[in-house]
Amino acid sequence: MSIRLRFAVACAGVVLVLGGLALTGVYLVVQQSLAYRTGLITPRYIVVDGYRGFERFDDIYEVARERVMQVRAVYERDTLANVRTVGALLLLAATGGGFALGWRAAGWVLRPVAAVTETARRVAQSHDLTERIGYEGPKDELRELTGVFDTMLGRLARSFDGQRRFVANASHELRTPLTINRTLVDVAVRRPDATDDVKRLGESLLLVNARHERLIDGLLALTEGEQTVLDRRPFDLTDVAEHVLDQATEEAAEHEVVIHRLLDAAPTVGEAVLVERLVQNLVENAIRHNHPKGELWVTTRQRSEQVELVVANTGLQVPSYEIETIFEPFRRLHGDRLHSDRGSGLGLSIVRVIAEAHGGTVIARPREEGGLTITVELPVSLGAVDLA
Repeated sequence: MSIRLRFAVACAGVVLVLGGLALTGVYLVVQQSLAYRTGLITPRYIVVDGYRGFERFDDIYEVARERVMQVRAVYERDTLANVRTVGALLLLAATGGGFALGWRAAGWVLRPVAAVTETARRVAQSHDLTERIGYEGPKDELRELTGVFDTMLGRLARSFDGQRRFVANASHELRTPLTINRTLVDVAVRRPDATDDVKRLGESLLLVNARHERLIDGLLALTEGEQTVLDRRPFDLTDVAEHVLDQATEEAAEHEVVIHRLLDAAPTVGEAVLVERLVQNLVENAIRHNHPKGELWVTTRQRSEQVELVVANTGLQVPSYEIETIFEPFRRLHGDRLHSDRGSGLGLSIVRVIAEAHGGTVIARPREEGGLTITVELPVSLGAVDLA
């Protein structure tokens, strides 16, 4: 039961117990008052019809006395029954009233808690750790609790900001030596006197260097995507998808993957550059984890208050229990860690982070024929809803 319901039930229980004790006391008092007392003085004679009297112990006297005792017993029984019935009804009514008053009182007492809960829910949904509850009520247990919660949010915000800054700074610092290494290796390979062994070694080093550069770019994108997008601007998801697919045509041809486009208007809001990275990661993942002469389907459409991007591809069978793990950083399907041309294992992690930063969701499902179907849902542009 909720706190409010428990409080109302407790109030009703108190009224029921106290009312039951009071009713029992009244019943005993009435019963004692109506009880026949043998010590009372019995009259010496009775008068019938106002003119004839009968002495005590006379047969007619005893018959009249017995009749009076019967009437008195009936009166006592009916009176006690009325006390029980009316008292029980009043007790039930008082219990119901106690429950109603307890419910209203609990709602009044818990009203600040509801406001605090709504603020905490908004903070959790928006992923904005800079917002605070800021409860301004009396100095009581609730204010102390909200103060502790605000302090915890502050510490979490500082911790996450420090982590993001560390990853961003480390990625930027690592990018410079990798660029220098790539230049030096490229110069060494292109020298006229370079032997075949040096060229092969240089090509291997360039591949490793490119993989490290993709890893650093992925970490930077992951860090940027974890921040909630505050500057939301309208754009069409279809334009982004077309641009990404045009760039991926050459890579798809190298992998012998056929691309099918089913692009309808999908107006949304957010950071177009980040959404482009989201689409790019999905398309590259679908191409690189496909098989030769495979197929890739990219669909954009609008559904009521959201737009959808659906990327489906052929490929190896994906067990349903591995679906959730593919969104974890550095996780690869089928334990493929040897092929550097298949990415760093951050692609789908970046997709989920960017989608959540835009208030969207990502759902992946395995295809029966092999491969994956990944659906990204993003909020629709308000202007599109008004026009519709």
